Amino acid sequence: MKAHSDEHWMRIALEEAEKAFQDDEVPVGAIIIMDGKIISRAHNSTESSKDGLAHAEKCAIELAQKKVGKWLSGCTLYATLEPCTMCAGAIVLSRMDRVVFGAFDEKNGACGSLYNILYDTRLNHNPELKSGVMASECGAILKEFFHKKRTNKNGEVSELA
Repeated sequence: MKAHSDEHWMRIALEEAEKAFQDDEVPVGAIIIMDGKIISRAHNSTESSKDGLAHAEKCAIELAQKKVGKWLSGCTLYATLEPCTMCAGAIVLSRMDRVVFGAFDEKNGACGSLYNILYDTRLNHNPELKSGVMASECGAILKEFFHKKRTNKNGEVSELA
């Protein structure tokens, strides 16, 4: 059986981001793969759950752990946006083998943009990291979402959102 490419899996993570967009949530999606199969998928749900910690990556990790146990060795996380410090910490603590993300997050990114928690050798686990996979597509949905948030009913764009 042929292994799927990182782009294949990122497209599925983008489907999750689209669900978030439709739910008026920040459009970030995540999936976790083990042995060539999706074991969990999630999208941001901070607004609907009224839980500021309900990031796509953290939710996907929690779902995967319910299926396979607390250690996610042998798993790869695909996220449409660079994980934040909280999600990067959850990745390390769950012992995920590999992380692939799409768009860089210059304001909150903790996998290379602001911090690089995954490569901090003081920690007991350092997963493999691949960044920028389908970055343009992953960034486009975020830009569209925030443009929509900043545009009023008269079509005027606010600088704040």
